[in-house]
Amino acid sequence: MADTRLYDVLGVTSKASDAEIKKSYRKLAKEYHPDKNPENGEIFKEISFAYDVLSNPEKKSVYDRHGLKGLQEGAVDNSGGSRRARRQRGQDTIHPLKVTLEDLYNGKTTKLQLSKNIICPSCHGSGGKAGAFVSCKSCHGRGIKVTVRQLGPGMVQQMQSVCPDCHGEGEYINEADRCKQCVGKKVINETKVLEVLVEKGMKDGQKIFFRGEGDQQPSMEPGDIIIVLQQKEHDVFQRDSSQDLWMTRSIGFTEALCGGQFVITHLDERELLVSNKPGQIIRPGTVMTIEKEGMPFRKNPFEKGNLHIRFDIKFPENGFADNNRLKVNFHLSNSI
Repeated sequence: MADTRLYDVLGVTSKASDAEIKKSYRKLAKEYHPDKNPENGEIFKEISFAYDVLSNPEKKSVYDRHGLKGLQEGAVDNSGGSRRARRQRGQDTIHPLKVTLEDLYNGKTTKLQLSKNIICPSCHGSGGKAGAFVSCKSCHGRGIKVTVRQLGPGMVQQMQSVCPDCHGEGEYINEADRCKQCVGKKVINETKVLEVLVEKGMKDGQKIFFRGEGDQQPSMEPGDIIIVLQQKEHDVFQRDSSQDLWMTRSIGFTEALCGGQFVITHLDERELLVSNKPGQIIRPGTVMTIEKEGMPFRKNPFEKGNLHIRFDIKFPENGFADNNRLKVNFHLSNSI
C-alpha cells in the first residue's frame, strides 16, 4: 500500500499537481505559523517537512515509490524507474601506532587488539522479535526531527536533524520484545586482533588501511580501520622528507685537523667505520655523505637513500691542543 501520509498532512491527494501542493502549503503554513499559533509548533513542523519532500521532484519520486522508509535509507530511482539501494557507509575508525625508526628501517609485523561493533548474531541485526517495532512518537515515524527557530516577526528558520529517540530509524522496540543478547541495540561489541605489517621504508604519518573492518551497523556498509604510524624520536638519526638520514657527530679539534676514525652503529645494528684522512680538514658544520646508507625505499627496499653526517667541532678550552694528543693522532692518521 502506497504511503500517502505527507499528502494527507497537506490535505491533497497523491495525484495533486505542483501548483495544488504549493497552494495548500501556503494556506496551512499561514494558518499554523508560530507567530499566530505558538501552541501548534509541531503541526507547522509536519507541514514544512511534507512540503520540503513533495516540492522536490527527486525526493517526491523516491517517496511515491518507497515511502518515508525509502527516504531514510537513501533510496534513489534510476532512469528505468526501478529501485537501487544506496547503502550508507559507516565512519572510519582511526588508530595511532607508535613505531621506532628501527621499525621503519627493518620492517616489522605487530598485532593490534581493537574493540568494534558487529551485527548481533542472535537477531541478525533486527534488534528483537519480528513485528515488535513501534512507530516513534517523537518524530512520527519519519526518523527526522524538524526544528523551527523564529528569527523575527514573520521569519523562521527550519532545520532537520536525526531523531535522537529512535536514532533515525523511525521506530523502536518495546523492552519486553528486545533481543536478549544485544538488548535491542542490533549490534554487540567484539574484540578484534589485527596483524599490522609495517613495511620497510614507510614514513611517519603513513596510513595502513583495513578495508571494511570498521564498526558494523544494519543496512550500512562498514567503514575502514585506518592505522596511522607515529614515529618516535630517535636518539641518533633524523629522517628528512626523502629517504635520507642525518646525524650529528662531535669530534675533537685534533681529529678535525689530523684526521681520525669512528664507528657508527646503524639501525640494523651493522657497524660502519667512518674515517677522515690526514689533510682532509673538518670544519664546524661540514657534512660527510655516505651513499646508500639511508632509509630503504618502500616496495623497493634494496634501494636506499644516503646517510649524512654533520660534524660539530669541540675546541679546547684554552685554545690549544695538547701536544701528546697531536702526536698520537698524527701516528694514527699515517696508519690509515
